[in-house]
This record gives sequence, C-alpha cells and structure tokens, in this order.
Amino acid sequence: MRAEAALSATASDLFGADALILGTPANIGYMSGALKVFFDTVFYPAQGTTEGLPYSLYVHGDSDTSGAVRAVESVTKGIGWERHRPPVTVTGRPDAGAREACWELGAVTALAALERA
Repeated sequence: MRAEAALSATASDLFGADALILGTPANIGYMSGALKVFFDTVFYPAQGTTEGLPYSLYVHGDSDTSGAVRAVESVTKGIGWERHRPPVTVTGRPDAGAREACWELGAVTALAALERA
C-alpha cells in the first residue's frame, strides 16, 4: 500500500496498483486541478490496461460536491475503472463522522486491493 500525490503520480504508479483511493476538494463545482492533471497524464495509457481497476472516491466541499463527483465518475468510467464503494462526500467542516467514513472507505478499498492482488 502506498500513497502518491496527484501531481507526482504517473502511469507507471497506476500500472502497479491493485485499487485506488481518489480524493479531491470540490473547487468551483469541479475536481481539483491536481486530480485533473493526474487524469490528463494517465487517461490514454490506462485505457485497456487498467480495465476493471477498483477505485473509491472522497470529496470535500464548502457547500456542494456533486459536480466534482460527477466529473471524477465520468473520467473513471471512460478509463474503464469500477467504483468499489459510493463516494464519501463531506460538506462544511469535517467532523468525526466524516473522518470515520473516510477511514472506512480506505479500509474496504484496501481489502479490495488484497483480493485483486
């Protein structure tokens, strides 16, 4: 298991993954620029080579996360990845419940990675 920042992750990093956890703030109704750069970098190399890769998503926004969720799900569908769990969306200041939901998302996605390995 390893973590990689979106701006430094490469297609090579992706090819070694058994599952992904994607996280982003909702910026002006869209995913972060960093996550968009990651997708721009890996989209074409990943098509056909990472089909069926399980992923999970968490999004944090001040008031609305739906645009960011929709954008990420559109890209991941185009690559051929499979959403493992419904996204965790947090609006406003994250509380203990939000942190717990993110922890659980990570744990169940890690199990998916182990099953795939």
